[in-house]
Amino acid sequence: MNYAPVFQGKRFAVLGLGKAGLPAAHALRAMAAEIYVWDDFAPSRDAAAGFETVRPHDVPGKLDALILSPGIPHHLPTPHPEAAWAIGQNIPIWTDAELLYQAVRGSGSKAKFAGITGTNGKSTTTALLAHILDVAGIPHAAGANLGPAALSLPLLPDNGVYVLEMSSYMLERLASLRFDVAIMLNLSPDHLDRHGDMAGYAVAKRHIFARQDADCTAIIGMDDPESRSMAQWLRTQPAKLVEISGANFTVGDAVALPGQHNAQNAAAATAAARALGVPESAIFKGIQSYPGLPHRQALIAEGGGVRFINDSKATNADAASRAMGCYDRFIWIAGGVAKAGGIESLHPLFPRITKALLIGQDGQNFAATLSQYGVFNDVVGTLEDAVPMAYQAARATGTDVVLLSPAAASFDQFKSFEHRGERFTELVKATI
Repeated sequence: MNYAPVFQGKRFAVLGLGKAGLPAAHALRAMAAEIYVWDDFAPSRDAAAGFETVRPHDVPGKLDALILSPGIPHHLPTPHPEAAWAIGQNIPIWTDAELLYQAVRGSGSKAKFAGITGTNGKSTTTALLAHILDVAGIPHAAGANLGPAALSLPLLPDNGVYVLEMSSYMLERLASLRFDVAIMLNLSPDHLDRHGDMAGYAVAKRHIFARQDADCTAIIGMDDPESRSMAQWLRTQPAKLVEISGANFTVGDAVALPGQHNAQNAAAATAAARALGVPESAIFKGIQSYPGLPHRQALIAEGGGVRFINDSKATNADAASRAMGCYDRFIWIAGGVAKAGGIESLHPLFPRITKALLIGQDGQNFAATLSQYGVFNDVVGTLEDAVPMAYQAARATGTDVVLLSPAAASFDQFKSFEHRGERFTELVKATI
C-alpha cells in the first residue's frame, strides 16, 4: 500500500534535519507537499541534497505548518527564533507523528494508533507491544521516539496498528492525532527545563489522552503519586480507563523483563493488546518470548564470576532505581549530566552499592551525595578508567554484578545513551 498525495497544495517548512526531520521531508515531498528545509548546522543542510534550504521565515508565501524537531524548543527554556516567528504568524508547529496520522487517514486507512509515554519504560513497552502484535500476526509498525521516525513508517491496512513511543516534546505538537489506545506509565522529574516545572511536564504528558472518546482506551500506571493524580482526572474523561500496576502483575519466565518496573511495562502492554483485540494466548507467548532492548538492563558479558549489566538508557535517577532494585549488591558506574535533584532520591538503594565509580560532568556531585551516606566511591572521570576498576573491585569484594546505570544524561562525553552503552560494551569485552 502506498500513501496518497494527501498533502498536495500544502507548504511545510522542516526545521531540524536529524533523525526525524530529514525522513519527514522526504515523506512529505513523496505525498506531494511543497517542502522547505533548514538546520542551523551546516553539514546537516548539506545532507539535504535536492531540497530548498531556507530559513522558515524566508519562505515566500504562507506556510501551512512548521515541522519542528522534538529537540528544538518552541517555548521553554528559550524558543528557537524560527519557532517564535511561527507562533507570531499563527503558523501551527507540529511533530511528524501528527503528519503520519493525517497521511494515514487521508489515504483511507482505518489503522489504529497506540501511543506510549511516561518518564521511564516507554521504549520497552513500545517494543513489547509491537512484539506481541507480531506474535499475533497483526500488521503493525512501531516508531516515533523509538526506532524509525514516524513518517518513515509504511501505510498499514485497516486492521493494522501503529505503535508510537511519544516523548513529552512530541506530545505538545499534536493537533488531530487521536490514540485509540493511550498509555501513560509513570511520571517523575525530567525535562523540567523544557516544561518549567512538574505541573507543566504533567500537562505535556497528558496530551497522550487528547481527543479520546468512548471508543478509546486510556491506560495509566498507578505506582507513583503524579500518575495517580492524573488517573483522577482520567476518571472524568470519556475513554475506557484501565489502571495498571507492576505490584500485582507477574511476568512468569520472561527473562528480558526483570524487576517490578518491567512488570508494570508488561501490564501496560497486556492491557493495550487486550484493547486491540489480541488473543490471550498471543499476549502470554509474546511476553515470554520478548527479547529485550539494548542498553536497558542488558547482560552483555560475564567473566571471573562477574556479570556486566548495560543500563545506559537510565538517564535519570528514577530510571536507575529500577535497575538498582534488581540486585542485592553491585559495583555501580554512574554519572554524566545530572537531572534535577541528582541522585538524592536513590538513597534507600545506597546500601546495595559495594562501591561507586563516577564519571562525567556531575561525577563530583554524585560523589558528595554518596559520601554523605557512607558509600565508598571514586571519581574516575571516564568509562575507560571505570570499567577495569569496576572489574577489579568486583573480584576483590566478591560482588557479582557491575552495573552501568548512570542516572544522568550522556551528552557531556557521548553522542547518545546508545553511544555510551556501546562504549561500555567494548570496554567490558576488552577487560574480562
